[in-house]
Amino acid sequence: MRMVAMQDSGIAELTAWLARYPALEATLVLAALVAAAWLADVLAKRLLVRWINRLARRTRATWDDALRRRRVFGRLALIVPAGVLYYGFRLVPGLSSGITGMLEDGARAAMVFVLLLALSAALSAANDIYEQFPVGRTRPIKGYVQVMKIGMWVVGSVVVVATAVGQSPLFYLSGLGAMTAVLLLVFKDTILSLVASVQISQTDLLRVGDWIEMPQVGADGDVVDVSLYTVTVQNWDKTVTPIPTHRFLTEAFRNWRSMPESGGRRVKRAIYLAKDTIRFLTEEEIAHFKRFKLLEEYLAHKEEELRAYNAALGMTAEHVNLRRLTNAGTFRAYVVNYLRHHPRVRHDMTLLVRKLQPTAEGLPLELYFFTSDTEWAAYEGIQADIFDHLMAIVPEFGLRVFQAPSGTDVRALAAGSTRRTDAA
Repeated sequence: MRMVAMQDSGIAELTAWLARYPALEATLVLAALVAAAWLADVLAKRLLVRWINRLARRTRATWDDALRRRRVFGRLALIVPAGVLYYGFRLVPGLSSGITGMLEDGARAAMVFVLLLALSAALSAANDIYEQFPVGRTRPIKGYVQVMKIGMWVVGSVVVVATAVGQSPLFYLSGLGAMTAVLLLVFKDTILSLVASVQISQTDLLRVGDWIEMPQVGADGDVVDVSLYTVTVQNWDKTVTPIPTHRFLTEAFRNWRSMPESGGRRVKRAIYLAKDTIRFLTEEEIAHFKRFKLLEEYLAHKEEELRAYNAALGMTAEHVNLRRLTNAGTFRAYVVNYLRHHPRVRHDMTLLVRKLQPTAEGLPLELYFFTSDTEWAAYEGIQADIFDHLMAIVPEFGLRVFQAPSGTDVRALAAGSTRRTDAA
């Protein structure tokens, strides 16, 4: 009891001594209040937030992991020290009601600001959670989230300022109506991008992962991000092209998404045959080609067709206008049957082998078909194998692929002329 009495006496003396120095007393109480706020911040972050984060890691749910990555819990913890300051300012002696009110308004404004930070992080976490679902790739909401953040921060900023100066937020919010025209000018691009984002989402024009081409901006690659303001494209050379979202509604672009979805990738390429090698086939050559498995049916049907046609017109082998098989037509039939029997060519899609308008480079024999594998490397390998085979078998039909003369050809021709002159 004596010890307690001595302690009470010491506290009374200290209080009486501090009462003679009000400024020092207020400073010490403020320092103790700041220390208490710092201690509350440490306890909230190091104990409560760490415990919540540890619990989020252990659960099987993924939504709490998104909240943890976006630091929602850590930002909410900042309200604790702000609340300690708000309720502690009333305990500081010697402060006038005006100063106390200003400090409390500042603490309230800080709590509102912290709440805005937490809500912004929570919206980002919600977008992360949404993108984990399959619909998140086909219907992105990142643009909507960004618009919500803009609106939240516009209104929240007004509330923070109004709270800090001790005014009603309605007083400042009522003035936003008069600023509508100014806001429309300032946020013109934002409004255009918002409309574009809505239309892109509703019409499913664009998704993350789509391969697009927009030559006017130099974009050719995969879409890696669709946001309110820009669509980010990673080109095949690993460079990145950001494109304003609204340009996808005002300018043309090519989306290759339907190509892999269809299961077939188009090949449209021509072999140029030298026109001076196109001729009629001899009987010996026809007999030779009948040993080709891919030409058996074609030759049997074609010979019967030509025989009936020539007989109907009374033509014999001596007639100039006699219809006969050509090496170019037989080669085209071989290419058609080769593609129809190829295991990696789609037989349920368009398959054409046609001759185009002759050019100075020869007679184009165009192949138009679809591969069964749409992956880039596999696609290139399939068409390379097909054209390797066809280019190698062209001489078998007495044809030659056109190639412009090179310096080696000119030198060989000149050397041959020189030898003939010397021999003469």
